[in-house]
Amino acid sequence: MIPLTLSLIARNEEQDLPCCLDSVQGLVSEITLVDNNSCDATAAVAARYGAKIMKSDFSNYADQKNKALSMSSNDWVLHLDPDESLTPELKAEMLALLSAQPDCDAYEIPYINYFLGRRMRHSGLNGERHIRLFRKSVSSFSGGLLHEGIAVKGRVGLLKGSIIHHSYPDLEEYFDKFNRYTTLAARKMNDSGIRFNALKLLSSPYAFFKRYILQAGFLDGMAGFVWAALASFYVAVKYFKLWKLQRSS
Repeated sequence: MIPLTLSLIARNEEQDLPCCLDSVQGLVSEITLVDNNSCDATAAVAARYGAKIMKSDFSNYADQKNKALSMSSNDWVLHLDPDESLTPELKAEMLALLSAQPDCDAYEIPYINYFLGRRMRHSGLNGERHIRLFRKSVSSFSGGLLHEGIAVKGRVGLLKGSIIHHSYPDLEEYFDKFNRYTTLAARKMNDSGIRFNALKLLSSPYAFFKRYILQAGFLDGMAGFVWAALASFYVAVKYFKLWKLQRSS
């Protein structure tokens, strides 16, 4: 079988990491993890699974993920976030793929998203898929502070199995990351030359309308309502932070 490396970046992920790492046992031969100065037992958990660990101050997501790639001794890499895990079907599919000769250089993988413990079948979260399995020699992360993606110089295929994404099992975890993400979003807009305009705040109520009505979030029950409401709040806060950033400068 073609050897495979799991690469991750993490900060304070001791709760989610075991499920992620358990799901790839018997599939990967190596684990690389870039730890952004975690205050919990993230590094200790990863070490129990034999991971190669690099401590690194945060610059941006693309740089952190490329550092994790650089630690891989294998060409084929599976990249996951700590709150993601493989379904048994996906694991079996990947084992079969790597036991033969892959006909692509990278593969997109469908996602099953959970929010507040509920599977989200609507709310803009259905049909999501991302490149997560790829050859390091023809791939790299790009995108800067937020919304990084993988650039692949080669053919991209699609797998049938899914990655399970347990995003924010509770609101406490959501708000732990909310402040950091909105700050990074404001910085990215400012660095891109986007100027604050009060009219941009109109995109906040539209964010709710889009997810709850246009994307049928109401069919996801209370979780769908909360997801749409928080998306609206996120947009408002990132623009308020952009205003404050440009006002102070």
